Amino acid sequence: MSTASPAAAAPSSITREERRVLAGTLVGTTIEWYDFFIYAQAAGLILSVQYFAPLASDNPALGQIMAWASLGISFLFRPLGAIIAGHLGDRIGRKKMLVLTLILMGAATSLIGLLPNYAAIGIGAPILLTFLRILQGFSAGGEWGGAALLSVEHAPVNKRGLFGAYPQIGVPVGMILATGVIWILTTVLTTEQFASFGWRIPFLFSVVLVLVGYYIRRQVEESPVFAELAERRAESSAPLSTLFKKNTKEVVLSALIFIGNNAVGYMIIAFFAAYASRPLDQGGTVGLDRAPVLLATTLASFGWLVFTMWGGALSDKLGRVRTFQIGYVLLILWLVPTFLMIDQANIWMYGIGIFILTVGMGLSYGPMSAMYAEMFPPQVRYSGVSIGYALGAILGGAFAPTIAETLLARTGSSLSIAAYMIVVCIISLIGVSLVKETKGMPLGVVKHHGEA
Repeated sequence: MSTASPAAAAPSSITREERRVLAGTLVGTTIEWYDFFIYAQAAGLILSVQYFAPLASDNPALGQIMAWASLGISFLFRPLGAIIAGHLGDRIGRKKMLVLTLILMGAATSLIGLLPNYAAIGIGAPILLTFLRILQGFSAGGEWGGAALLSVEHAPVNKRGLFGAYPQIGVPVGMILATGVIWILTTVLTTEQFASFGWRIPFLFSVVLVLVGYYIRRQVEESPVFAELAERRAESSAPLSTLFKKNTKEVVLSALIFIGNNAVGYMIIAFFAAYASRPLDQGGTVGLDRAPVLLATTLASFGWLVFTMWGGALSDKLGRVRTFQIGYVLLILWLVPTFLMIDQANIWMYGIGIFILTVGMGLSYGPMSAMYAEMFPPQVRYSGVSIGYALGAILGGAFAPTIAETLLARTGSSLSIAAYMIVVCIISLIGVSLVKETKGMPLGVVKHHGEA
């Protein structure tokens, strides 16, 4: 494995353009994931009643399962978004695709906020909701790869992990925003007001965030690696076909690496709050008040943010593989205690359990941008990282809340969910252990070809 020469190392200070890049990737992914998580939170709190419960009036649990399924179905369209955005991103540039995916995600989210419910238009309501959710998934499929590459390809070689952590922390920051907004609304509005109109406000608020993100991303320069690639366009005549011809192994490994983190992430994003706050008279087993649970989940998300940044920076020292391995071992060890603490029906135990879980989450997420970028040659890098990420999301988080709800209904024990989470984390631990350390791998066209 080649490493960068000392001459290739960048100065310790961050330039003005690098700051713009970091801001652009962070703000954009934050907005994208705010939009995504607003739906995830709403799926656990309100969408079942508004759109799906009438389809299963004699079985409330089935209505909630259908709501979780609507959350998961969009993941099936992530690979399509990844293929199209990845192909175009390798052809026309990372920056243009990031702007397009941001606008598409914002439009779909805002329309959900305006969509009539089942009582107003009948079966058309859940059908249209699912369609808009699919558009969200399509957009998210192309978003992450572009943001990850823009940050890592601008980074000094000795800071790729740190730079790559910026689009990663868009996930916890987006979750903080999403959960925080819903917490504020559930605190200041009555239950009836929230069910009537309050839940729509976070979706409509996306319009403001998209305008801010659009402005910031327009200021960012194109990736220097893509600029180099554009000068050698003949070497990249068919990036997508080249990807599957030469880099199938890397696509498969990148998908396996992500499934554990993504599955546990969607427990934090969507399932835990709904599980802990479901009223006892509606089949809940914990029965905590909703507002404190949402606040505790928001506070725990700060841990996810901090440990993701730490994970990215740590991977610049320990290596990507070792940092991932530590993160997954921590997740495997802490999943059972997390569920046991939540089942105590104590808000402090709930918050502490999830907060500690975010240590492993951060260490198995922060290094991802850098590792994925270093795994693929530049001609197919956007396609490779986007498709691998999207496939990992399908196998990991897509239906994790649905599977968790089904396991809970059949076994009556939350430990069955913990066992399921442990299995997927073990798969990811094996996957990342099969990757040869990538830290310091040259990213440019000439250097990469020289290594071949």
